[in-house]
Amino acid sequence: MLTANQSAIGFLSKVFSERRRSLRIHSGSPFHHEICSTTATMSESKKVVNATIEVVDIGGLVEGASKGEGLGNKFLANIREVDAIVFVLRAFVDDDIPGPSDPLEHLRVVELELALADLESVETKLSKMQKAARMDKSIADEVAALERAQKLLAEGRPLYRAGVSDADRELLAPHFLLTTRRVLAVVNVAEDALDTIPSHVARVAAELAPPGSASEHEVEVLGMSVQIEAEAAQLTGQDRIDMLEALGLGEGALPRLVRSAYHLLGLRTFFTTGDKESRAWTFHAGAKAPECAGKIHTDLQRGFIRADVVHCDELLAAGSWAKARDVGKLRVEGKDYVVADGDVMEIRFNV
Repeated sequence: MLTANQSAIGFLSKVFSERRRSLRIHSGSPFHHEICSTTATMSESKKVVNATIEVVDIGGLVEGASKGEGLGNKFLANIREVDAIVFVLRAFVDDDIPGPSDPLEHLRVVELELALADLESVETKLSKMQKAARMDKSIADEVAALERAQKLLAEGRPLYRAGVSDADRELLAPHFLLTTRRVLAVVNVAEDALDTIPSHVARVAAELAPPGSASEHEVEVLGMSVQIEAEAAQLTGQDRIDMLEALGLGEGALPRLVRSAYHLLGLRTFFTTGDKESRAWTFHAGAKAPECAGKIHTDLQRGFIRADVVHCDELLAAGSWAKARDVGKLRVEGKDYVVADGDVMEIRFNV
């Protein structure tokens, strides 16, 4: 179950364990975390809460999974309710890991198995709904969307890069099809092959999301050595920083993965601050103030009157909420205000 402050991402990889694990990682950027920390100091908050993304590690997908091989259908069922799927594509040889060692071959296996699983699901639903549609015309559009999806899936085409219309996406949403999820592809290279990352990423990106394609905005591609990142994750503080810098990896892959997930899902962050807590909240780009207020509590959306708003840059520059008001940076916004990434808000409401 996802809260209003979370999104879920499913990992597909033989790199991770073959049991379902879930963890939450801080989302946004280090700058967002700094804002939470700084506003907490300003407000003397008792608690700081960063926004989170829930990551579900579901194990590896092998050829034949749609027919029950490996973790089979149980595995596939675990990812139907995530918001995006991470494909971890192997780009190195390891005799202990089954499956292809070329990321494009690995990608084709993953996409075909997901498409076949969706095809089976769609055919099952259609066998019931086509009969029902003869008596219930209200589901005719939904049945037609499923029939169009069936045709694409039968060709082995994942729906996220088949040019499915927005209207059909909406009609298909209640069916939780795997290939309607957005995709973050991670090319996993060997520890001694970091210099091959750009070429591998370019190949996968050209296959998954060429410029101008239907999937251009549905896919992100990153490269990393998961083994190195796993070793770095065992370290803390300066030791971790020193290791990553010595390898020329800067901040490491995790912040890049989170930023890519944020971008892929169209997520933004707003903040609230007070003596009880300073908190970062996740919302979708384009949301208006009442909808964002509802992330905090449904009563705030239902009884929304106005929002006192200051952008985090202006708040940090002013040094406090009161000073931001004194220098005219605090704004009063109504129900039609489109919340900006980095806004700090105080909601006025009455129920």
